Amino acid sequence: MNFMHLLGGMPGALNQGLVWGLMAIGVYITYKILDIADLTVDGSICTGAAVATVLIVKYEMNPWLAMFVAFLAGALAGLVTGAFHVWLGIPAILSGILTQMILWSVNLKIMGQANLGISSRDCDIVVTKMNEYSSMAVFFVSTLALIGILYWFFGTEIGLTLRSTGCNEQMSRAQGINTDVTKLAGLALSNGIVALAGAYLCQYQGYADINMGRGAVVIGLAAVVIGKAVTKHISKNFAVRISGVSVGAIIYYLVYQIVIFFGLDPDLLKLLSALVVAAFLGFPYVSKQIKLRQNKGAI
Repeated sequence: MNFMHLLGGMPGALNQGLVWGLMAIGVYITYKILDIADLTVDGSICTGAAVATVLIVKYEMNPWLAMFVAFLAGALAGLVTGAFHVWLGIPAILSGILTQMILWSVNLKIMGQANLGISSRDCDIVVTKMNEYSSMAVFFVSTLALIGILYWFFGTEIGLTLRSTGCNEQMSRAQGINTDVTKLAGLALSNGIVALAGAYLCQYQGYADINMGRGAVVIGLAAVVIGKAVTKHISKNFAVRISGVSVGAIIYYLVYQIVIFFGLDPDLLKLLSALVVAAFLGFPYVSKQIKLRQNKGAI
């Protein structure tokens, strides 16, 4: 086997990990902070890519501004999920599925076709024109900036109410917090970040595709659980935990690259991803049950 070929593919895997790490941070906000299983992300990441690509290619908008609009579009998608859940009483997981179905049609209408290409001639943003290492620097700085902003935001009064809602919704209501508003805000922020990741992704890979978000929530969960395993013995600091999510995504794509190099059937990669997530999520429960049985046996 040519290991130089494997090493040559690592920068691409790192870039993919950094971009999907941004998406995973959005998943972290709903899954870990709000304690909501939100499946909207499979659609909102494509929405971000579709909006950014159309604005850049067809309307020649400044790419940075196009990414901001993509963030707003993703936030709007999150608000739709929140409205289903908060105002109509639909369970959160079903609300996300409904919004995801809506976004499939919306994304097709935005792009006007199943996929839409973007090239360096269409935009001035360095991500499309740069080599792998320069793109990596852009993604790395963007990730640090996002982590810094979120660290500040979740230390504010609004951010603390979001964290409180996820920890104990009933107690939060007793303290006078409008948990409906915090859920809406959290879902909007989460999907806005996911859409921003989609806006980066379309520029990095050179196109937006209607199927690009399929399985995104699995990748996000994988990054979250791997990141938790990496950082739990380091520090409980909030910034460290968010950083761990990005590290988890990078590890996921490095493993992904290695698995492909050793010849695993690409059709089985989604299966592998699901099994990895299931293993990480189920390990604490299985360990607890084993300890309980050992304690009973000792008695």
